[in-house]
This record gives sequence, C-alpha cells and structure tokens, in this order.
Amino acid sequence: MPAMNKPIRWGILGTGLIAAEFAKAMQHVRDAELVSIGSRTQSSASDFANAHGIAHAHASYEALAQDPKVDVVYIATPHTLHFENTLLCLQAGKHVLCEKPFALNTAQVTEMVIAAQGHKLFLMEAMWMRFIPLLRDLQRRLAENEIGEVRMLQADFGFRAPFDPSSRLFNLDLAGGALLDIGIYPLAFATLLLGEPEEITSVAHKATTGVDEQSAYLLRHAQGQISVLASALRTQTSMSASVYGTHGHIHLPKQFWRAKEMIVQRRNKAAEPVHLPYDGNGYQFEAQEVVDCLLAGKTESEIMPHADSLSLMRAMDQIRQQWGLIYPAEKNH
Repeated sequence: MPAMNKPIRWGILGTGLIAAEFAKAMQHVRDAELVSIGSRTQSSASDFANAHGIAHAHASYEALAQDPKVDVVYIATPHTLHFENTLLCLQAGKHVLCEKPFALNTAQVTEMVIAAQGHKLFLMEAMWMRFIPLLRDLQRRLAENEIGEVRMLQADFGFRAPFDPSSRLFNLDLAGGALLDIGIYPLAFATLLLGEPEEITSVAHKATTGVDEQSAYLLRHAQGQISVLASALRTQTSMSASVYGTHGHIHLPKQFWRAKEMIVQRRNKAAEPVHLPYDGNGYQFEAQEVVDCLLAGKTESEIMPHADSLSLMRAMDQIRQQWGLIYPAEKNH
C-alpha cells in the first residue's frame, strides 16, 4: 500500500458513547482530521456532527462508507455489527479501525483479515490498551528483565451494572456478557505479555438471559506461565493487574487497561512508583498508530497485528465452547 498524504481523514460509523469518546480523542491526534459521521438516521448523525464539529453527517452506514472525503473509518457499533460493518467499509475501499471485540468469532475475524489483505487496505482491532504509554513501558521493563522471568500474572475487570435484560450488556441477541465486553481486557493483557495460551480452563455464572454474568479464566502458556483472570458485570472488582517475576513484581493498582501508574517491586529493593500520565481519554494513542501506519504505507500494525487479534479470538471461542455459549447472531454467518 502506498503511503498516504496528510491529513488522514477519518469517519466514524456509529454514534454511541464509545464513538463520542473517540471523537473527543481526535483533537490529540497529529496529521488527522475527523470529517464525517455515519448513523442509521439523519437526526442522530446530525446531532453527533453538531456536538463534535464534524462537517459531514450521513443517514446510513453505506453513505459513510462511500464518502470520497473519508480515508479511514472507525467502527463503533455493537459487537454483532462489527463483522458486516468492517466488510462494508473494506469493500468500499476504506481503511478500518474496528472497536473490540473485532467480531464474534474466529471465522468472522479470518474473513475480515482476508478481505483487508485482498483489497490491500489497513485493518486493526481497536485494542486501545496496547497503545497506552504505561502499558508500553511495562512491556519494555519486562523485556529488559527488570523483575526477572515472568511466571504468573493476575488481572480482573468487573463492575456492578443494573440488571437490564434488554441492555447490550445482558442481551444474548447483542452478544452481551462479561467475556466479549470486558473479559477481553484481562485476556488481551495476558496474551500480550505471555503469548497465546496452550491450555485454558474457565468457569462462568450465567444471567437469566443466558450471557455470562461473571466468569474466570485460568491460562497456561508455553513456558508454564500461569494467568489468573476474571471479569464481571454484577460484581465490583479491583480492576487491577499484577505481573510476578522471579526477581520481583509489578502492580497496576487500578483500571490496568488505561493505567497511568504502576508500582515496581524488585526483590530486596524499595518499591518504585512509576507515573506516566497523559492528556485526554486515552483513545488518541490507537488512532495515532493508525495514522502513522497509513502515512508509512502499512496495511497492519506491528503493535496490534492481525495475528494477535486472531489469537485472542481463538481463546475466547475456546472459552465460550467450554460454557456451551453461542450467540444467535453467529448462526446468521
């Protein structure tokens, strides 16, 4: 793919809360311009455009995909639409940043990747955690063996939401449940640091709607490392993460997926607090990666490559298989 000219022109597909957060983050992205929004209705698109100073508002996703003023589309629709929305944009010649989870299962992700490669277009899963400065620094420290060989890690993401059977969190038709929405973060954290698991054991408690209300995942990785992970929609957890090595450990005390601080504890040494604050909500870093890749003529990110999205989805497929959990939307593909 040839390198592109500045600025990279963005469109957003979907007008929900995550789309609004991404729109706010765009003010922190270099060499980029947010030019277009697409919704299912003109009123929703126009309201979003007015709220975020966007020049063009489209009354359909198809119209956004066909907009000649757009280079790359950020897909911010519900889980069940990621697959078809991504293919729509790729077939229209648009590069794509698609919100996580990339799709519902490995088969869908595989088809998305094949489509992107066939059209020679950029495609990336919006795993914003990977691009947060502190998470990048954590990777560097582990690579430099600051705490020795990593042998175990723990991570959890849980909050107490009101039970609403029709909400996207609890609705099986919308691929609700803890796993795809927030369990993906501890899993992504573990696979980022320790690689694809060789063995997974998981348990889930299901809500009356059939989705996993809370679930836990025990992973064994290639060198015998263990990951102890959990997620929940009706249980408030610490939202923290810890990485344990042979010579110390590192603790991310809160909201590890967007952390600004961690505590490095080397054996027989005083604890070292590390602070890496950033402006904005944190979504700008993944957007900047997309812009930088497009300007360099790349079709995938080295930080969040297609192979890692496929690996993560394979793990989630395996976990759901252990529970016998199938989303109705999967039967349509």
